[in-house]
Amino acid sequence: MADNIQELEATARKLRRHVITMISDAGSGHPGGSLSAADIVTALYFKIMRHDPKNPHWPDRDRFVLSKGHAAPVLYAALAECGYFPMEWLSTLRKTGTCLQGHTDSLLTPGVDVSAGSLGQGLSFAIGIALAARMDNKDYRTYVLLGDGECDEGQIWEAAMFAPNNKLDNLTVFVDYNGLQLDGFTKNIMSLEPFKDKWRSFNWEVLEINGHDMRQILSSVEKAKKLRGKPVVIIAHTVKGKGVSFMENNVDYHGKAPNKAETEIALRELA
Repeated sequence: MADNIQELEATARKLRRHVITMISDAGSGHPGGSLSAADIVTALYFKIMRHDPKNPHWPDRDRFVLSKGHAAPVLYAALAECGYFPMEWLSTLRKTGTCLQGHTDSLLTPGVDVSAGSLGQGLSFAIGIALAARMDNKDYRTYVLLGDGECDEGQIWEAAMFAPNNKLDNLTVFVDYNGLQLDGFTKNIMSLEPFKDKWRSFNWEVLEINGHDMRQILSSVEKAKKLRGKPVVIIAHTVKGKGVSFMENNVDYHGKAPNKAETEIALRELA
């Protein structure tokens, strides 16, 4: 397991380097929330989920819904590393004619299960997917990644009521709780606390982890798989801009591309 953990951690660093390079080349994008989610995305695509890059529409694959769609660069990096499309595509992020839009588009990008844009919708999509699995007697699982600022959206909480009511134990939600959103700290804009209690009051099983600890990510999903009768939310405490010193906990890099000098520093730090 130790060697495997080290490989996953190395892959997460690689995804972070891709994120920096892609957004720098594009001159536009959202590095902070992509970097904070890199370990979760790595664990899902390189260890946890059942999927086949050679058959993106395999009916029995596990599904992933990136509800915080502005973190598309880290998903694209994972999909490219898995072999869903050529690595060369990463350099086309946000450029005219690209298949890699600023927010995910399931009609353009192989491996993307749900298009994203307006925040707050991904959990509802995921619930529909999880319900479909039950109706079709399929055993695939659905994973969702929410942003913490996104949890200000009312639709999240409507969906949060629906899932336990329908006992969707094939649904696992990660919340990338990095404490920052577009305009500043979440605690100053719309405090989420008591966050665990909110989800529990909606009858979810709640797990809380360090979202940069690969062992904790993997073990929390194993717990979620064993639970019956209710969905699971994993509150993953993360650092916005993780891995790049001047981006960490810096709201400026929610949606700001690094310049050339900053890119060089970031890539050195992620080496």
